[in-house]
Amino acid sequence: MFESAEIGHTIDDDTYDAQVPALREALLEAQFELKEQARFPVLVLISGIEGAGKGETVKLLSEWMDPRLIEVSTFDQPTDEELAHPPAWRYWRQLPPKGRIGIFFGTWYSQMLQARLGGRIDNARLDQAIGVAGRLERMLSDEGALIFKFWFHLSKKRMKERLKTLNDDPLHSWRLSELDWQQSKTYDKFVRHGEHMLRRTNRDFAPWYVIEGTDANYRSLSVGRILLEGLQAALKREGPMRSSPHAAPLVSSVDNRALLDALDMTQALDKAVYKEQLLAEQARLAGLLRDKRMRRHALLVVFEGNDAAGKGGAIRRVTGALDPRQYRIVPVASPTDEERAQPYLWRFWRHIPARGKLTIFDRSWYGRVLVERVEGLCSEADWLRAYGEINDFEEELAGGGVVVVKFWLAIDQQTQLARFKERELTPFKRFKITEEDWRNRDKWDAYCDAVGDMVDRTSTEIAPWTLVEANDKYFARVKILRTLNEALEKAFRAGVASFP
Repeated sequence: MFESAEIGHTIDDDTYDAQVPALREALLEAQFELKEQARFPVLVLISGIEGAGKGETVKLLSEWMDPRLIEVSTFDQPTDEELAHPPAWRYWRQLPPKGRIGIFFGTWYSQMLQARLGGRIDNARLDQAIGVAGRLERMLSDEGALIFKFWFHLSKKRMKERLKTLNDDPLHSWRLSELDWQQSKTYDKFVRHGEHMLRRTNRDFAPWYVIEGTDANYRSLSVGRILLEGLQAALKREGPMRSSPHAAPLVSSVDNRALLDALDMTQALDKAVYKEQLLAEQARLAGLLRDKRMRRHALLVVFEGNDAAGKGGAIRRVTGALDPRQYRIVPVASPTDEERAQPYLWRFWRHIPARGKLTIFDRSWYGRVLVERVEGLCSEADWLRAYGEINDFEEELAGGGVVVVKFWLAIDQQTQLARFKERELTPFKRFKITEEDWRNRDKWDAYCDAVGDMVDRTSTEIAPWTLVEANDKYFARVKILRTLNEALEKAFRAGVASFP
């Protein structure tokens, strides 16, 4: 796969100097059109052999183009803050918004290769990491991102010649790093695993470009032309590339409703029993969050449910016995302009809790397959692919030590109507009822269909849904607290297996 990058491509200085002005002008024009359209972001991933010109090429691109519209991120050894979160968190935080270019050094590919060379993972875990990377890129591409992946290459002979030349030159020996010397010893293994990685992740939506790094002129012009051609093609495209959704329905409407219809909505607790059990479960949760084993975990709680199902009251009971420094509540509303400029999961990744912490989402990423589906705020292709993307997302969280607990609070139509009327008549509750609540009620059946599909397709062993019979608020609150406690105790017994 690297043979064509070892034959010694060169471009003389006169040819290089003659071609650079036109290329630079075209790149600047494409960059400013990208900014003006603001339809998609550009993500450039930089990997390959040490000394093959990665840094020099990116520096040159920043000179050729407007550096104000380019953000370069380097991912070396993770910081303490990054180690306290799932591995992908550090990358999601740095994704470029629509209309801008982001360049990643030390990408997820670099990290997995170093982990394999260092013996921290075996071939099976490497393949697992490669699969995770492919799914992430597929998701980013489906959200509109234009992805370039560059592997800068040197033959083993060229790499050794470079090391000797720099080492013998007192004025330039400082350019050699420990990683340069380390890679000279592991070159064959690095290239073997690198080729396997490129072969597995070379896809039409995120292809690899192998760049021979021996000659700086050839290297620079090659990368510039590839970026220009890709940008121009994407800018000419009328709309985003969309795959066609499967034509068949997910499940029949009868099967769809079965999960919710099977709930026993008559379950209730009298007030005295409720108070006793509530205090016991709150104390149990407070103790678990103070347990030293919590340092290896984070707790993420998702609250979804029918309007007026009691999410706010349930959240207050969860936090009622906790130190406010231990938790954070994230209320989810319509996305802001900043959030619309990113893939839809970006605004949730930025709030993922560090180990030892609790984050509660009042509404969540499931809006993509609920309100956005029912209200037609995204295409059918978007919400159909979201089931798999959400499962991948939650699997990444679980692999990073996050305990994910998801609640759907269900009430029947009669109970909802009674609570709506109560809110209208109670002065301090009137703010809770809006025209949108009444409008959503008219779409009850459509939301039931969406909930059925959501639970059927995203209730997994690592992040199962808990359906809560919420006609009686007392019963619902105790069930929620007890479920949280049982999930934490189960995680403590199992330990945590974080992915490198």
